[in-house]
Amino acid sequence: MASSSSSSVVPAKAPSMSWTARIAMAILTAATDLACRRNGTVNRRLLSVLDDSVPANPTPSRGVRTVDFTVDASRGLWFRLFIPSTPPADSSPLPMVVFFHGGGFAFLSAASRAYDAVCRRFARKLPAVVASVNYRLAPEHKCPAPYADGLDVLRFLDENGGGSPDIALADLSSTFLVGDSAGGNIVHHVARRWAGAGGWKSLKLAGLVVIQPYFGGEERTESELRLTKAPLVSVPRTDWLWRAFLPEGADRDHEACNVFGPNDTKELEEGYPPAMVVVGGWDPLKDWQRRYAEGLRRRGKEVRLVEYGEAPHAFYVFPDSKEGGIFLEEMKDFIHSHAHGSNH
Repeated sequence: MASSSSSSVVPAKAPSMSWTARIAMAILTAATDLACRRNGTVNRRLLSVLDDSVPANPTPSRGVRTVDFTVDASRGLWFRLFIPSTPPADSSPLPMVVFFHGGGFAFLSAASRAYDAVCRRFARKLPAVVASVNYRLAPEHKCPAPYADGLDVLRFLDENGGGSPDIALADLSSTFLVGDSAGGNIVHHVARRWAGAGGWKSLKLAGLVVIQPYFGGEERTESELRLTKAPLVSVPRTDWLWRAFLPEGADRDHEACNVFGPNDTKELEEGYPPAMVVVGGWDPLKDWQRRYAEGLRRRGKEVRLVEYGEAPHAFYVFPDSKEGGIFLEEMKDFIHSHAHGSNH
């Protein structure tokens, strides 16, 4: 398949963030540092106090209603469905967005207030039906637990879509995987498993939106060493989280982390979907994210690389972010141009 790409780049400046965003990032950074114990475990009791969670709300709020679906109660696997309360004027089905939250594979959930708000925004403004996946967390559940969880959610949607009036509002032949940070990493690995699995009834992956994906390797890149004071991600934090997530004895060149590194199989599945890869200029992981986009292109995959020079890691989560608004429009264009029945 021929490779194609486009890029939107803003010159790098100091990160443009409101005071509320700066304070929120500082609090989240401090909370995660406190929760990461030296013995490699996570203080879940502390996180349960600090993580502001919200329940599903079947009554429309800000133009969206929500309902939770259990996939496998034995492993705590569920997803929250976000449904716009105003259907499209032409009554056409909406694309399905399956979302994977960030948090270094170890933190946060589909019920976290920040990600509940993000998915509401996606559902309302794209518009789309959004399924936000509550996957298992490390270090209690190491690689490949979230990848298996993601694939099982796709199977659940494929097998139960017609039996649920809410899921039936979405066009499963226009399903997009979307994720930020660790969720972006999960998007890549779930897409590979979907493409290699077969046997799907109606669910088809039309595209991926990979937002500042959490990749790495044994090498220390220029951006990791230079942006040492960036919020949320740093070399010590990412090293701790990779040790918590990767299989025992694995280093950061494991294929889950360094996807096109020395342990790469050199081929991607034929059905691997087109991808939009989002990079922030003040994200220490940006060199790895650019390499990811380049690796997809070298393997003949369609890639749209979008860069925001003033954006730190997780910039789009904050509703007052100027770059976040621009990103949402780029994402909307990508989804509409790749949805089933488009003229793309």
